[in-house]
Amino acid sequence: MINHLPKAELHIHIEGSLEPELMLTLAERNGLPAPFSSIQDAQAAYAFSDLQSFLDIYYKGAGVLITEQDFYDMTWAYLLRCRAEAVLHTEIFFDPQTHTERGIDISTVINGIDRALQDAKNQWGQSSHLILCFLRHLSSEAAMETLEQALPYKDKLIGVGLDSSEMGHPPSKFQAVFERAISEGLLTVAHAGEEGPADYIWQALDLLKVSRIDHGVRCIEDEQLMERLIAEQIPLTVCPQSNLKLCVVDDMSQHNILDLLNRGLLVTTNSDDPAYFGGYLNKNYDALVEHLNMTQEQAVQLARNSFTASFLSEQQKILFNQKINNYLAER
Repeated sequence: MINHLPKAELHIHIEGSLEPELMLTLAERNGLPAPFSSIQDAQAAYAFSDLQSFLDIYYKGAGVLITEQDFYDMTWAYLLRCRAEAVLHTEIFFDPQTHTERGIDISTVINGIDRALQDAKNQWGQSSHLILCFLRHLSSEAAMETLEQALPYKDKLIGVGLDSSEMGHPPSKFQAVFERAISEGLLTVAHAGEEGPADYIWQALDLLKVSRIDHGVRCIEDEQLMERLIAEQIPLTVCPQSNLKLCVVDDMSQHNILDLLNRGLLVTTNSDDPAYFGGYLNKNYDALVEHLNMTQEQAVQLARNSFTASFLSEQQKILFNQKINNYLAER
């Protein structure tokens, strides 16, 4: 049922979808030293102890992305996964600073990704939005500079986000950047409450004025915050496989996503960095079945939540929810 259930993905870092095979192909195409000696070597390196140990490998892999065609090919490969897994809508994160710091022009990044999004829309009706993320381990001044570089392309963006190393880099650090983005008509999201405390979720809501929280699983440590998230139906884009791989939880059976769902929070399931964390969106749903005994009713609710929590128009949300109804009626 999960494989063909219509759904959306709202927390996917496109650089985190770069599979070892394509990574090695791009390194060869661009005349670069391969980040890993083989696919097996790459996969063996994907054993992480925390968020930072992952990020070190993640940035190493992203170094093979040089040309607009590289960004197109990476995005296209992910979109083909969407088509195969009934992901009818996706809201993709990208990290321009990962590339501009290497001398890659931001236009190369945005145009390559956007061209793939438009081709998928034209070829099979793939729905998508693009969200620019700031790297929180860099300065707020660097983030503001990145925003200014991106504004000529804001017709290709739906919003901005905040990712990378969470601890020691609170949302408050980026308040001015987010205020500027909002003034330009961009929506806002932020990673908070993954490794960082529940207070970071409060900051993201109150200072960055975010429409939804990425991760957010530590909200359960603050009952007042839980009550607010339920009352205001603020979405959480939860990433189960990621939380396991980065040791946010020790075992999938300990994950709190279904507890949050049952409490009435607007939680969604997502893959985060699927090439590194052992699977794309359906694998995350499968893990909840295998380790948390997720029911069909809960799976359908997560799929409905994924459209509700998206940046689609209200009319589009109705249409996508009808696709879920049609699919269930035909089974």
